[in-house]
Amino acid sequence: MNLDDTTIDTIAAFRKYVEDSVANDDRYGAATRCDADDGTVLATRFDAGSSCWFEVVIHVPTAQVRVGFLTTDSQVDEELAEAIRESVGSLAAFVGEGFQEAGLEWESPIVNHETGDGLGFSYTTPIDLDELLELDRDEIRDKVVRMLEGYLVAFGPAVFLDEED
Repeated sequence: MNLDDTTIDTIAAFRKYVEDSVANDDRYGAATRCDADDGTVLATRFDAGSSCWFEVVIHVPTAQVRVGFLTTDSQVDEELAEAIRESVGSLAAFVGEGFQEAGLEWESPIVNHETGDGLGFSYTTPIDLDELLELDRDEIRDKVVRMLEGYLVAFGPAVFLDEED
């Protein structure tokens, strides 16, 4: 992707901000960047145990940020589906409760659940931007960090409980 220097610097600063925001929080594992070779998808994953990650992804061509949870373990995905059914019934409400506890007023967010694509099982909520330079806005940065926290609140108990077994 051909991006100008300002956009490249904005993306780098945004990623550093998100990573630094959770760096001293023991509930998040180490941050690992998992970027596409062509630069179209820039993912930062935070380890959440065996085969599980919380992630923030910048989809460069569409100027979209996706925050969510990823696992390569089908059993974890099935356990999460059961936890969602038993708690609030819908995926949007499940994530929405996590967002609310993280300080976001977003009761029914869009939550995409993609399965079995060879890369695992993902639950993501997108934020559509008009342009990538919006990653420099405080309200976008705050929202993304709160969304990450919301996913941790929602999915963390099931994931961390699984780790203890």
